[in-house]
Amino acid sequence: MILLDPLKIDTVRLSDEGDALVIIDQTLLPNEVKYLSLTRTEDIWEAIRALRVRGAPAIGVAAAFGAYLAAFYAPDAELEARFLAACDYLATSRPTAVNLFWALDRMRRAYDGLRGRAPGDVRAALRAEAQAIMDEDIEISRSIGKYGLELLRPGMGILTHCNAGTLATAKYGTALAPVYAALDHGLSGLRVYCDETRPLLQGARLSAFEMVSAGVDTTLLCDNMASSLMKSGKVDIIFVGCDRVARNGDAANKIGTSGVAILAAHYGIPFYVCAPSSTIDVAIASGEDIPIEFRDPSEVTELWYKKRMAPEGVGVYNPAFDVTDASLITGIITERGIVRAPYEEGFRALGLV
Repeated sequence: MILLDPLKIDTVRLSDEGDALVIIDQTLLPNEVKYLSLTRTEDIWEAIRALRVRGAPAIGVAAAFGAYLAAFYAPDAELEARFLAACDYLATSRPTAVNLFWALDRMRRAYDGLRGRAPGDVRAALRAEAQAIMDEDIEISRSIGKYGLELLRPGMGILTHCNAGTLATAKYGTALAPVYAALDHGLSGLRVYCDETRPLLQGARLSAFEMVSAGVDTTLLCDNMASSLMKSGKVDIIFVGCDRVARNGDAANKIGTSGVAILAAHYGIPFYVCAPSSTIDVAIASGEDIPIEFRDPSEVTELWYKKRMAPEGVGVYNPAFDVTDASLITGIITERGIVRAPYEEGFRALGLV
């Protein structure tokens, strides 16, 4: 396995020439580090859909740059039509991560303020807006890390599910941001436990890759081993990311997260959701209204196996996300502070809704 400094990985960025989206192909990690330079809207859509770039914040950044690139390559007379068509098309790539729609809506609003200006000025302004979305994401992750650090003490055991590290954002991550902040501040002896996160193994392939590369004491476990680990007393706190938070605090995250939260409540372990404000969907009252993406059955039956591991013709239930009830969440860590129940009031107090 190749080890890389996680904070030197370019998860998602614009090329130096401003003519391509550069991403690390996360489907190949941890065994191969390969960067892709994408220019076509269709290829960026495929990269998001196929999880070559993934994680709610990183998806939003990729989509913003994708919208800009559609304008960059469009003839002057077709700039508006191609830009708006790209925004609409990229929005169909994945349904659950609200950052995708938030970023594209922000790009559309930026364009609305540019009508009547010269095409070159429009392209430059759209590039600046997409870059601002990326730069802000980095600072948001830093801030989430700062607030999460307040909850940590030397020697604590941290459980995380899926990957919400630097690979899920422009840099630092959400759920793993407190760990990176702890490393910066010399907090010693932290132990990180990574749920394998089936069926796509983001915990094994990505979170464990990040943590081992960063020199953190890291242990990998299958998802169904979490209860045993919690009962052993080795887990002191749980950090997870999220793809969408409803006004009442219900949070959608990678499938299996709600089970982790239920176990945490049983064992009395604090369970925190790390959520940039862009993941808070004020239009959705509760988790009942969050759309859940269902993915291809082959991810369960054959994707990571040399031979198919299930009989032909078997039905497959493969939701990508589940919703954790707000009652199971100890707190939601945002870039403006830690919100506790009642969540809608807390979000409002911090100016997040």
